[in-house]
Amino acid sequence: MNGDGVILVTGGSGSLGHRVVARLRSAGRKVRVLSRQQHEPSSGVEYVVGDLEKNVGIDAAVVGANVMVHCAGVGKIKQDTAQAQNLVRAAEHAGVRHIVSISVVGAERIPVKSAVDRSMFAYFASQRAKECVIEASGLPWTNLRATQFHDGFILAMVRAMSKLPLVVLPAETRFQPIDADEVAGALVDLALGAPAGQVADVAGPKIYESEYLLRSYLEVIGKQRAIVHMKLPGAAAAAIRAGANLAPGRAVGTRSWEDFLADLAPRPSARAVARQ
Repeated sequence: MNGDGVILVTGGSGSLGHRVVARLRSAGRKVRVLSRQQHEPSSGVEYVVGDLEKNVGIDAAVVGANVMVHCAGVGKIKQDTAQAQNLVRAAEHAGVRHIVSISVVGAERIPVKSAVDRSMFAYFASQRAKECVIEASGLPWTNLRATQFHDGFILAMVRAMSKLPLVVLPAETRFQPIDADEVAGALVDLALGAPAGQVADVAGPKIYESEYLLRSYLEVIGKQRAIVHMKLPGAAAAAIRAGANLAPGRAVGTRSWEDFLADLAPRPSARAVARQ
């Protein structure tokens, strides 16, 4: 559908973006990455230095691109809105035929209105703001919402909590983490296809209580922590407790949190194995 033109990936050096780039290259596509840092070109991949939020370097990055995969984002409403607006303007001028974006499950269901909501859950609002900019652009678009990544938010959350002597967990919170590489595969399939608008969510194979995620990680790293639960205030927290961040009907991921932890667990050294 999209021919053999260049595919531009924003955030192409990030956790998700670099996986998207690798899969596009495996599919034989030419890739251009917009990055704030200078990179040496590699086989089939060129880099353009720019800043989406500051509207620097974007026009050069979009020249000759017929598809964009928008993986960049900082999780803040103002910044992510500005990034999307600047990207859309450049895409319109360059005649881009398809914008593919990644968002988060619950972006349209989790209300982020009060200062309390924004202090804890601005990410959902930032992703919805980005969605709205792209939807209103008039350009052909596809948007994919995914649950949190094993090696993204979930790992960062449990790592940070593991460093505290006493962990205060938000009460009644659950997550359905998914493997980032599986999400990258879904994005690439969409980028190589026709614009489809809002597509079905993708989520991991299991839903977990937040306490289980933390305790299972602590077991891997050999630590114990006291845990207490606290009910968070605000409409966004209430929506999370109700499961607005989950997609039980779209448990299409195959790699579980347990699989991820098994790979994360330290391996015995050759010397230790020899002593056994």
